[in-house]
Amino acid sequence: MSDPLLHARSFGQVVRAYDRGRPTYSRDVAAWLGGGEQRGGLTVLELGAGTGRLTEQLVALGHVVHATDPDEQMLGVLRERLPGVRTSVAGAEELPAADRGYDVVVAAQAFHWFDHERALPEIARVLKPGGHLSLVWHQRDVRIPWVRKLSRILGPEHPLDELTRPLADSDLFDDAEEHTAKHWQVLDRESILDYVGSLSSVSTLEAAERERLLADVLALYDDYGRGMDGMQLPYLTSCFRARVRPLAAPEPAPGHPGHPEQRAAAEIDDTHQSDPPWTVTTGSMPRIEDEVTKAPRPSVADDDTSMLLIDFR
Repeated sequence: MSDPLLHARSFGQVVRAYDRGRPTYSRDVAAWLGGGEQRGGLTVLELGAGTGRLTEQLVALGHVVHATDPDEQMLGVLRERLPGVRTSVAGAEELPAADRGYDVVVAAQAFHWFDHERALPEIARVLKPGGHLSLVWHQRDVRIPWVRKLSRILGPEHPLDELTRPLADSDLFDDAEEHTAKHWQVLDRESILDYVGSLSSVSTLEAAERERLLADVLALYDDYGRGMDGMQLPYLTSCFRARVRPLAAPEPAPGHPGHPEQRAAAEIDDTHQSDPPWTVTTGSMPRIEDEVTKAPRPSVADDDTSMLLIDFR
């Protein structure tokens, strides 16, 4: 059985291949993750920022980003790309951030690595009232025949409902909104090896097994690719955005008029005051209205005939 911790810590050893081979994110996706508008000014805490593929899009939108990652080598590349961005070597389970300090917490291709029992309360702690957690994953679009063959070599990706279940089960966040976009990554004979070699399921293999798998990928490329002109790897980019729920108010201390013992005493007081000796104010935290319509995720089926399938032969 594979070790999840081993996989989670495998990226630093292939950091340059990771940076060369992994896809970026579109500006529209970055805007949706931030709340749906192409506007800047939000305070954003990014978890598992890696080499900064999403970070650079968030910065380009004008957001103030604090990028964190547990791997110093990954953050080193991010600092080269974005020297003005604040960075911290940290995991999601113990965030170097004050309470209620951020409008948005975002994680790209990273949420499934977290210890959710510890990370989700930390994320809720650092979000401002009305703030939200945003998650995003690229997954290969296996409706395209050659991509389906590539995925047979690499193995299937985790189902999205499995990746997002800890968020759906949490009582700290509202139900998540969803948005799906298409993304295309241009790969040539070298960068497809960077992409495959940076996958944790490949980088943690024994050397001989890894070389055999990479040879199979090159054979597939030579069959379907266009040599130095490259080919396009299609993805479905699945985004999730969930607002943090208002934190429960602490119970008043003994002796305070609002403490349960004082309330009970007041209820049996034979003076029958017309008004109670305390005031209870109810209400809800302000909410940010979203202007982006939730887009359903397209189903992925091998026999889908509703779109043009290109083999790039």
